[in-house]
Amino acid sequence: MEYIGEQLIWGKLGNAAIIASFTGALLSAVSYFISNFSKTDSEKRNWIRTGRIGYWLNSISVISIFGILLHLLFNHRYEYHYVWEHSNNEMRMKYILSCLWEGQEGSFLLWTFWNVVLGNLLIWLSKEWESTVMTIYAIVQVFLASMILGIEVTDTLVIGSNPFTLTRLHPDFINMPFTQMADYLTKIQGRGLNPLLQNYWMVIHPPTLFLGFASTLVPFAYAIAGLWRKKYTEWLKPALPWTFFGIMVLGTGILMGGAWAYEALSFGGFWAWDPVENSSLVPWIVLVGAAHVMVIHKNKGQSLSAAFFLAIASFLLVLYSTFLTRSGILGDASVHAFTDLGMQGQLLVYMAFFIILAIVLWVRAMGGFPKHETEEHLWSREFWMFIGALVLTLSAFHITIFTSRPVINKIFGTEWAASSNEIHVYNMWQLPFAFIITGIMGFGLFLKYKKTDGNDLVRKLAPALFTSLIITIAAEVIFKYKVHEIPYLILFFSTTFAITANLDYIIRILKGKIPKAGASIAHIGFALILLGALISTSRSKVISENKSGVDLGEEFKNNENILLPKNDTLQMGDYFISYRGDSVAGVNIYHKVEYFKKDNGVFVKAFTLHPLIQTNPRMGNVSEPDTRHFLGRDIYTHVTYDSKLQERERERVEGRKMVDEEGYSIPTENLLGKGDSVFTSRHLVLLDSIIPITNSAELAQLKLTTQDIAVKAKLRVLSMDGQDYIAEPKFIVRGNFVEPVDVKLEKLGLKFSFYGIDTQNNKVKLKIAERKDDSQFIIMKAIIFPGINILWLGCLIMILGSVLAIIHRVSRKNANASY
Repeated sequence: MEYIGEQLIWGKLGNAAIIASFTGALLSAVSYFISNFSKTDSEKRNWIRTGRIGYWLNSISVISIFGILLHLLFNHRYEYHYVWEHSNNEMRMKYILSCLWEGQEGSFLLWTFWNVVLGNLLIWLSKEWESTVMTIYAIVQVFLASMILGIEVTDTLVIGSNPFTLTRLHPDFINMPFTQMADYLTKIQGRGLNPLLQNYWMVIHPPTLFLGFASTLVPFAYAIAGLWRKKYTEWLKPALPWTFFGIMVLGTGILMGGAWAYEALSFGGFWAWDPVENSSLVPWIVLVGAAHVMVIHKNKGQSLSAAFFLAIASFLLVLYSTFLTRSGILGDASVHAFTDLGMQGQLLVYMAFFIILAIVLWVRAMGGFPKHETEEHLWSREFWMFIGALVLTLSAFHITIFTSRPVINKIFGTEWAASSNEIHVYNMWQLPFAFIITGIMGFGLFLKYKKTDGNDLVRKLAPALFTSLIITIAAEVIFKYKVHEIPYLILFFSTTFAITANLDYIIRILKGKIPKAGASIAHIGFALILLGALISTSRSKVISENKSGVDLGEEFKNNENILLPKNDTLQMGDYFISYRGDSVAGVNIYHKVEYFKKDNGVFVKAFTLHPLIQTNPRMGNVSEPDTRHFLGRDIYTHVTYDSKLQERERERVEGRKMVDEEGYSIPTENLLGKGDSVFTSRHLVLLDSIIPITNSAELAQLKLTTQDIAVKAKLRVLSMDGQDYIAEPKFIVRGNFVEPVDVKLEKLGLKFSFYGIDTQNNKVKLKIAERKDDSQFIIMKAIIFPGINILWLGCLIMILGSVLAIIHRVSRKNANASY
């Protein structure tokens, strides 16, 4: 059959580029590997030249794949399954890039692209290290290229998942009826982008994060090269600037993810210790530890084994996080892990190869590391930098173990479940690590290498300690920490100490020389992040309490949600708020919520928020918050229920208004057991009981005989004015006929029809119709986050400090600073 409208040329070009990418990476890896064993300089140069050609072929091919896939997404070529799965015509074009890396294949391609960029920089910059470092880089490219090959070896063994697979040939669609239609492209619409990802942060967060992942490969490659070539100390000098670069970029990517979560997700915060969040955080923590022990060795010749271990571990943890998030094993544990595409075995091979390589080279090097006779003094900078790196490693180990619950359960057959208050558990475990790290950040820079005089240290730290103590006492007065919150107060002191001590160090020791203050500025930024997180989460307050008298049920807790009838004005915290209706823009429904303050008995408008619901029939609707930013706090709101949403959806699907000739909506069908409840647009309906009709007067009124069966459903209707109403629709079986007797509550504009009984589950079938007018309500949650801007300020300062540290390290390296 010849299919109408298909453009197969792009798939052919894309597949050719994939093969060329894999071939180029393999050629590069083999050539660079052989170059390390060449016997003459001429032979070595020839193999290096071939390795470069292979890597450049891989690079051009990867960029070509990227471009072709982007072209297909921009033009909605749904004959390709990847395009169908991740885009549609309704989606705004500015999110096309998000479609590119939403799926497994696209995200592997993004990772590969950044390796292309960094690998070509290393070809230019690594000089005498090129043959060994680029061997590692090219091998990684071979594995990444294999992830999108999509080659079927046997019926059960497929290498990679191909982004250019045709929709009609995809396993999920093959032999479907539409594949037998020549014009099937006119009948299908794309599935579309996950509504959670239709946010500008998702355009910039993943590329930054994957550049961070790719950057961890550089210190790893140098460390492996150092073990391989038995240059156990020389590798540190070129690796150190790249390590700081990785810290900056990966840290920035993680912080962008936190900003996205705060802005787009409705869990109420910027961090939820989700397994996918953790899997990116852990390599960053280890990389930070690696940088510090590398500095120790650079200055004092100590901690070489730790430098090797942490530099290698940071990349291996990236591979482990890749396995966790892409093997499908976190499918039930994370809201944004990838599903399994049959790559679990391939990912294990990828990870196992580099673990085995690192172990073999480490064992081979045992005993060859240079010895360092000098013992570390208790009050030396190198000792406490090492302790800091050790604490970071322990923190990462704890997060890894807790995140790996699904893996542990699968391997050992256990049933280790997550805590009901998972965030609190993580926070309590991580608090001691945070105390120690911020404390070391505070006094570490005042320590000297080898040994520090204790009296001199106390004298230098006294201003920062005294200032931090005063600020902490003031915080206790303001925030009123309770006894069980003493750990929070200790962390407040330690983060404040880290900030004031590093400021003091910049001013008094460095004499305000900012170019040399990268480390101190980064420390201040990190401490501000912890301080902002501490204040905003520990002192956050839900102000949306329902006082309407209508019980919102378990799904919408009354102490956390407020019911807002349209155009009513209700008090919420220090404000009076009013829901003024909504507006529709594409798939988004924006709810206009006005905030007022009372001034001499008059309502004065303070501000307006527009929390939205993004409608998505295929994947489910998503509530996105809106936030009012103040200098000292944020007011964060999101809509948890919209009374008109169900009606809107039915009108969209059925293409008609949901109102009958009496002005009642087309009834909704509900299955209710005793005690169950359901919302209408303005009221809560509760099934109180199911009662057989046996009263003779009532039977006579209904003209029933003893052969007939009649029951009634006693319904309690809770209105928004706090009053209860009773409705009793009846269900009659008269001979062979079923006869519902409808009931109207005219005052409330409700009509009930008891039209059936589910005898198996002892539930009634109830239709509810509403008389339509302008009445509408939403249920909304609002949270105050105090001090959240301290966190965002800390993010910017930490990034600035990391940039300055990189520039400083590169300038020292270029000036041939001595080891």
